[in-house]
Amino acid sequence: MRKVIEIIVSPQGQSRVETKGFAGGECREASEFLKKGLGKTHNEKLTAEFYTSQVNELRQQQRG
Repeated sequence: MRKVIEIIVSPQGQSRVETKGFAGGECREASEFLKKGLGKTHNEKLTAEFYTSQVNELRQQQRG
């Protein structure tokens, strides 16, 4: 899957960053520079991709 970072700017000037194709915390690492450049974060919503990766990592640790 292709990794994509989208920046959506509303007519009121509010911006939103959406990541697609990243697993777990990769999305946060990939978009960190944008969050710093855009300013204060007001709200963060994590997608199912984030949590799916977290569960897979825990399962691997338990098997290991």
